[in-house]
Amino acid sequence: MNRALAQTLRLAAQPPESTAGAAEPAGLRLSLAELLQLHGDASGPVLMMLLAVLATLPIAGAGMVLSLGIFLLSWTWLRGMDNMPLPARLGRVTLNAVWARRCLHSLAWIYEQAERLLRPRWIALSDPRLRPGWGVWIALMATLIFIPLPFGNVMPAISLVLLSLGWMFRDGLALLLAGVAGVGAAVYAVSFSHLLLELVRRGWAQLAV
Repeated sequence: MNRALAQTLRLAAQPPESTAGAAEPAGLRLSLAELLQLHGDASGPVLMMLLAVLATLPIAGAGMVLSLGIFLLSWTWLRGMDNMPLPARLGRVTLNAVWARRCLHSLAWIYEQAERLLRPRWIALSDPRLRPGWGVWIALMATLIFIPLPFGNVMPAISLVLLSLGWMFRDGLALLLAGVAGVGAAVYAVSFSHLLLELVRRGWAQLAV
């Protein structure tokens, strides 16, 4: 299944023959709604993975907007729901040809690696009774993505991708790694904030002299 989906995504990334070689093939502009449609009957974990991957793209303001969608998704997890209607504003988020192609290839690679490496194990970590806890975790990662730190969206996004895949495959190891990545993201955010405050304090002290 995931291998076939990866192939579908790679085919969608191919530029039309009539525009092959162009700097930005017009046919490759892709909205989040269209990207979700490529997955067919997409579930909550799939939507979360898409939002997390898109949040890593170096597009001004994208992380902050997408983090709001992840917040909404965390609420559905807390309520035990597997699906969330895609908000219209998020669905209209559109990638240009360059980023659409890179996103499609990245997602295809993720599915290919997941097909090869993931399997049901340590399934206690994917027990439905733990959904509320994972819902809180998703909200925490969304908060870290929302905070405008340099590269601060990468580790929480990785955590959410691993969480999505771990839940889809019932792979507890992937869920554990999601926790490790999230802890790393929180440590980075706290350390960077502390460093920034220290620099501000020293600068203020020098101005006061």
